[in-house]
Amino acid sequence: MSSTRKGEQIIPTSDQLKEASLLIDVRAPVEFAQGALPGAINLPLMDDDERAQVGTCYRHNGGDAALRLGHQLVSGALRDSRIAAWRDAIARHPDALIYCARGGQRSGIAQRWLAEEGLEVPRLKGGFKAARRALMTVTEQAAEAPSLVIAGLTGCAKTDMIKALDSGIDLEGHARHKGSSFGRQPGQPPTQIDFEHALAMDLASCRAPYVFEDESRRIGSVEIPLPLWHGLCAAPRVLIEMPLEWRLAQIRRDYIDDLWTQYRNAYGPWLGWALMRRQLVSALVRLKKRLGSARLERLLQLQQQAFEAHVTTGDSQAHDGWLSPLLSEYYDPMYHYQLRQAEQGPAFTGSWQEVLAFVREAVDQQRQGGEVE
Repeated sequence: MSSTRKGEQIIPTSDQLKEASLLIDVRAPVEFAQGALPGAINLPLMDDDERAQVGTCYRHNGGDAALRLGHQLVSGALRDSRIAAWRDAIARHPDALIYCARGGQRSGIAQRWLAEEGLEVPRLKGGFKAARRALMTVTEQAAEAPSLVIAGLTGCAKTDMIKALDSGIDLEGHARHKGSSFGRQPGQPPTQIDFEHALAMDLASCRAPYVFEDESRRIGSVEIPLPLWHGLCAAPRVLIEMPLEWRLAQIRRDYIDDLWTQYRNAYGPWLGWALMRRQLVSALVRLKKRLGSARLERLLQLQQQAFEAHVTTGDSQAHDGWLSPLLSEYYDPMYHYQLRQAEQGPAFTGSWQEVLAFVREAVDQQRQGGEVE
């Protein structure tokens, strides 16, 4: 990209998006907040108010008048400051690409202003819309590719297995949510668009067959794209079986120890503890319909006792008092029911290590032209 020509436009592909050292999104902040391309930063040509004024002018007076107004609004020192922001970013990332909504006026103006400053920077042809279409095509193609789905009761460390595989696709990681009522993570979840884009880039970086965790279509605040969801429903499943005590240790690590570390790092000890505690209580209360009032009240009491013991001794193992019955009385029966409803049984069942070995062998076999047995 260092030998770009004036006005050059790059056709957006997943490879181009991966290779770009930086993507500069010149859309307004409100557009960027709804979803952007992976790794992009927002250095807008117009802010939200300026964009709104230009949009109103366009609707009432047409394109030429709107363009003139845009140049009036972003002129003089304001124009210079926005060019300077682009220049600073490009100085740090010489292979940067510029894009706007459809690759038209805004990115073209930014490209032209930079060219006047001696910087020839390419822009994405078709802008955000074309790049999004390319990324969604990656996901649609992946939905048709061979895949395996790792199933198992809550606490079987399915996500750990996904991370241990070079073809593992961490849906929960992209959703920033662990996939259950207790799975919310500190901070803002991704928008649906950002989730879909990060997932597509991950799929483009891996080689099929892909390996996914058994999930509901909705993970936290986002949904798995429908073509991929259909592909996952039809894919062979492998089943991890581990004893309750082993699973309890995993659940405690994921939903107590790791969550506490995240909240403490994000908010400090006092507020972090209060927010984590509120999240876990709220998650349990949300299960009231399924648990029933009496069982919920018992689990809430056990949970409060665990919090008190945890804060007194610093030992999170006290949480086993409410996590164990939650698993055995709620999550395990629900998961067993779902397994019985499946049209096909698992392709393989075994311990965590046995399933990992099976999946690795199955992936290698598929890549060499065989089938998953």
